Order: sequence, then C-alpha cells, then structure tokens
Amino acid sequence: MTMVNHLINGLSLGSVYAIIALGYTMVYGIAKMLNFAHGDVIMVGAYICFYAVNQYQLPPVLGILAAVLVCTALGVVVERLAYKPLRAASSLAVLITAIGVSYFLQNAALLLWSANPKVFPLFFTSTRINEAGERVVVRNLEIGPLSVSYVAVVTVAACIVIMLALTWFTGRTKLGKAMRACSEDKGAAQLMGIDVDATISVTFAIGSGLAAIAGVLLCNMYQNLVPTTGSMPGIKAFTAAVFGGIGSIPGAFLGGMLLGILEIFAKAYISTQLSDAVVFSALIIVLLVKPTGLLGRPVREKV
Repeated sequence: MTMVNHLINGLSLGSVYAIIALGYTMVYGIAKMLNFAHGDVIMVGAYICFYAVNQYQLPPVLGILAAVLVCTALGVVVERLAYKPLRAASSLAVLITAIGVSYFLQNAALLLWSANPKVFPLFFTSTRINEAGERVVVRNLEIGPLSVSYVAVVTVAACIVIMLALTWFTGRTKLGKAMRACSEDKGAAQLMGIDVDATISVTFAIGSGLAAIAGVLLCNMYQNLVPTTGSMPGIKAFTAAVFGGIGSIPGAFLGGMLLGILEIFAKAYISTQLSDAVVFSALIIVLLVKPTGLLGRPVREKV
C-alpha cells in the first residue's frame, strides 16, 4: 500500500502543478509570452484566503472566493500596466519585465505580511466521535487498508473539473473561440472584429483566478505560507507545461500529473535532496526526444 499512497500523493501534488500550468499554457498560447510572475500570484491568493478566514472569520468558501476575485483583478492590472505596453517588444524585454513583476510581488508581500511563516488552516477535513465521546478532526479518508487525505481527493477532483471546464470553454464558447483565433493569428483575428487586447486581459484574469485556487490547495497540503511560497511551485508548473506541450490544455494537465508523480517517487525512493534534479533531468530528456513536449505540436512559420 506504500506505493499506492505515494501514487495518490503524486497525483495530488501533480494536480496543483497542473492547475498552475493551465494558467501558464493559456497565457502563452494566446499572448505568446511567459508570465514568470504567475507563481507569485499563487502566493497572493493564499495570503488573501488566509487573512479572510483567520482575521475576518469568513467561511473557507468565501475565503477562496475572495482570493480568486483579488487574483483575477491583480492579473488584469499586471497585464495592463506591465505587459500591454510591450505588445510589440522583443521576447527578452517581456521576460525581464515578468521577472521584475515577480520580485515586486514578493517584496510587496514581505512589506504587507512580513517574512514570518503563517500556518495555513486546513479546510478539507471531517469530524468523528472517538471512544471517549470527544469530537476529533479527521484529515484522512479510510478506504479499507488505504488512507487518503481529503485534501488529495479535493485537489485531484478540482483539477479534473477545471481542465474539463477550460476545454469546453475554449472549444464551445464565443470568447473561447476568440482566444483560439488570437492564438492562431492576432492580426487576422483583429480584422475579423475580435478585440485582441480584451481577449488577452480575460486570459490573464482566468489564469490568475486559477492561480488563487492552486495557492489555497497547495497551502492546505503543506500548511506553510511565506512570501516565496509560489516561487518553486511556479517554476515546476512551468516545467510541467513545457513537459506536456506548452499551449495545450490537456498537455498541461498530463505534464502536471506526471511531474507530481515523478517528484513524490523520487523523494520516496531516491532522495529528498535530489528530487528536483530528477524532475528537471526528466524534462531535459523529454525535450531532447520530443522538443514540443508530450502533446505539443510543431508550429510552422512562413518565412
């Protein structure tokens, strides 16, 4: 059962990576830019939810909703102020700006909320009466000899629902089709009457809202919140997006799941210190064999 538990933990962690990677892949697929500040939006969402629940005593559902709303607005503001003026700039200029926004968000969080670690509250638990007649909090769901945390169940379920919802949204709705048109050719999309700037802003809003959900789920898994909480998960989620094929929603889902499983098994059977090296080595091997990622498609450009 140990291996099964590792697999479940890997799927849970991979689901968080996949939700973050969906934000990366949507922004890249439409705006053709890498928003490296995306990981820090995760941190902002987690802090908003933490203070909404701990300080203002809001129910967890409202705390999560507040985090999503704040991060959605933050994504739009960042896109308008930092990225929109660079539409015609080189990719290097956009990359440097994204790194600057990342450091700005981290230092703003440091000033607002201090560097002291916060213990994030557990949202996904149940209660039962023990033999002494006392009500106790239960974190795990017992299924025969298997013990699965409620956080893992909720995280995997949320990831699947989000992935299916985004697939439907981009394939069936008018706005989703506008996003796909912008992804193919922004100039042609504009000639067809699509507001490219508004479409890109909506994409940032959706990705940032997903980042808030991922931040809450991540902090429920590890319960440690600091201004740099989103840095490494953001990098790994970007790795997952590239691993699966950046620009592909199913690819981000698959890449996140595989990356989470690989990381947990590397920690369990190789070394906790070398797990990150194993993960990034796997990415290098995959890109050497298939440069577009597992589900990515080669893009032909007219010269």
